[in-house]
Amino acid sequence: MAVWIQAQQLQGDALHQMQSLYGQHFPIEVRHYLSQWIEGQLWDAIDLENPQEEFKAKRLLDSLIQELQNKAEHQVGEDGFLLKIKLGHYASQLKSTYDRCPLELVRCIKHILYTEQRLVREATNSSSPVGGMMDSMSQKYQQINQAFEELRLLTQDTENDLRKLQHNQEYFIIQYQESLRIQAQLTSLATLPPADRQLREPALLSKRATVEAWLTREANTLQKYRLDLAEKHQKTLQLLRKQQTIILDDELIQWKRRQQLAGNGGPPEGGLDILQSWCEKLAETIWQNRQQIRRAEHLRQQLPIPGPIEELLNELNSTITDIISALVTSTFIIEKQPPQVLKTQTKFAATVRLLVGGKLNVHMNPPQVKATIISEQQAKALLKNENTRNDSSGEILNNNCVMEYHQTTGTLSAHFRNMSLKRIKRSDRRGAESVTEEKFTILFESQFSVGGNELVFQVKTLSLPVVVIVHGSQDNNATATVLWDNAFAEPGRVPFLVPDKVLWPQLCDAINMKYKAEVQSNRGLSEENLVFLAQKAFSSSSNNPDDYRNMTMTWSQFNRESLPGRNFTFWQWFDGVMELTKKHLKPHWNDGAILGFVNKQQAQDMLMSKPNGTFLLRFSDSEIGGITIAWRMVWNLMPYTTKDFSIRSLADRISDLNHLLFLYPDRPKDEVFSKYYTPPLSTVLTKAVDGYVKPQIKQVVPEFTTANPDPASGNPTYMDHGASPAPVNHPHTYGIYPPMSDSMLDADGEFDLDDTMDVARHVEELLRRPVESQWGGQQS
Repeated sequence: MAVWIQAQQLQGDALHQMQSLYGQHFPIEVRHYLSQWIEGQLWDAIDLENPQEEFKAKRLLDSLIQELQNKAEHQVGEDGFLLKIKLGHYASQLKSTYDRCPLELVRCIKHILYTEQRLVREATNSSSPVGGMMDSMSQKYQQINQAFEELRLLTQDTENDLRKLQHNQEYFIIQYQESLRIQAQLTSLATLPPADRQLREPALLSKRATVEAWLTREANTLQKYRLDLAEKHQKTLQLLRKQQTIILDDELIQWKRRQQLAGNGGPPEGGLDILQSWCEKLAETIWQNRQQIRRAEHLRQQLPIPGPIEELLNELNSTITDIISALVTSTFIIEKQPPQVLKTQTKFAATVRLLVGGKLNVHMNPPQVKATIISEQQAKALLKNENTRNDSSGEILNNNCVMEYHQTTGTLSAHFRNMSLKRIKRSDRRGAESVTEEKFTILFESQFSVGGNELVFQVKTLSLPVVVIVHGSQDNNATATVLWDNAFAEPGRVPFLVPDKVLWPQLCDAINMKYKAEVQSNRGLSEENLVFLAQKAFSSSSNNPDDYRNMTMTWSQFNRESLPGRNFTFWQWFDGVMELTKKHLKPHWNDGAILGFVNKQQAQDMLMSKPNGTFLLRFSDSEIGGITIAWRMVWNLMPYTTKDFSIRSLADRISDLNHLLFLYPDRPKDEVFSKYYTPPLSTVLTKAVDGYVKPQIKQVVPEFTTANPDPASGNPTYMDHGASPAPVNHPHTYGIYPPMSDSMLDADGEFDLDDTMDVARHVEELLRRPVESQWGGQQS
């Protein structure tokens, strides 16, 4: 039977748990209308820890959206109309949520299916799983939940044993009091006449012997009960330690690693709800066992019996205190990291959260959290528990915040919304290290008590490394430091050590992740793109990707040493490409219109066999953040930069150059770029305002402008070309413009558009003159 059919039959708390799985992240209506399709997919075939599996997840996301759209289209009638709208909305919502992180959709659906299966199993008391969708993640979740169930049973068992022990001890005390009463009666016989004493004494002696024999046996029994209980508590604490290690050292560390990679553009780290529920179960179980151990100690003090139990209870109490201390200190985490490139005098935010705060009732006396910026050396000393004398490396404004409890979500967190780094104190730099390589961290610390001041905790947590800048020009170098740290930091490292060199494929993964995130595109760097980057990084001419697989790149090669013959580093060039694409070229990159990562010689070779008028777009080798048009006959225009595109877009510039006909290899340019053209203005004369005509800027390359004006418009026109991609021969001189000379080219053989724009400026100047002086009609 399908899981969803059985899940709909759940009752009470199980039904509530099932309903809580759904929300905006995955609406329950999607689960309902696509239940058969969802349960038929191979979700377990995708390894969530392998970024290479993202394309599989993307296919599943696209299929899910297509199924929703198909379901919506088949709805009819009045009710169907509303459902059609709703399902269409959900399709758009899911695409928006998971398009950049399809693995998170897989993670979400796996969790939903696993939880539904568990709830159904528990409701039907079946030992076999419903459905065959158990994968490594769901198996791990199952193991964690099974361990919690075992802990619950153990804790219940020790609770029952403790009550039995308490009952037996109370009865023992009553019998002990009875033995004391008998002894008192025997003592009082001395005041009686001998005849009366002899009459009553034998019965009392017999009774005393019976009670004392019982007390002796029962004392041994109580001692055994106490030892058995202590042994059970030892077993429980061992399982608690193991479970806590899995949750804190595996699951929570993995979440923190995902959070760090998200800083490089990786998928979102995911919510903390599951982790918090596990940590709260740990806290609840630990606290219950702690209270049991304290009650056992109280019973021992109430009735001391010689033996090893006192030492055992002391050991148990020490162990349980260590376990809860580790839980509390480890679950004080940074939910929202401060920016890792931190500019002084600029507002920034961060959020810290205590995952067990609600369960331990910490919010009953809300603690205050303080934020301080410290250096790498101070962070090392802090982790070694060395006395740092409350040193800081700067001053943060608005750096205190009270933790707030949110009843609806059960979270205890502090939201720092308006922090600002007023000043920074830098350390002495090592060797060639620049200020943008110096790492700091934000230290968040707090103090609170639990259990009515039974335990007092001082908690601290460090943010991911931050690089402090004072000017925007330092941003790209600071980003390089952060990217290298986020990508290659090892768990549990000494702050903030990273390898000085990494394998080229590792670096490729990091920069590809960053590129896709910055450009906000699913089109990442292809193998050909990465080969081009390797050639640039290693000054190599090899086109074989295998030649670079075992090569390493050092930090100095990445962003300290300039590329050969250039005054910028590998990273500075790559970052310039990302910025230009993000700001001005994103739609063209997504359309596949930009080859980009092609050098000049490659472009010439590619165009050599193509008809005249065929062109391609490649990123400039010689200029940071530049893109150039390479085309048959001319090869390369002077690179465009952000400054140029703020005046006129790439699509409009390509439209202006009528001699550009086909985007490599053979796509008509209007087919690719026309949807991005700026609509043309209406006839200029009808738009005259106060005697002036609004000028229009167009790009020209003088060598390719015709000498014959269009009589209809009175404006210069460009060469006319047919629509066929067949080669067309054209003369190279045109009367009003002199032949192209070498002086029109820069040192790299590229056109200088500052010179070629003179024609446009001349036209603009003519159009700015009063209309009367041109046509003699109106006053200026």
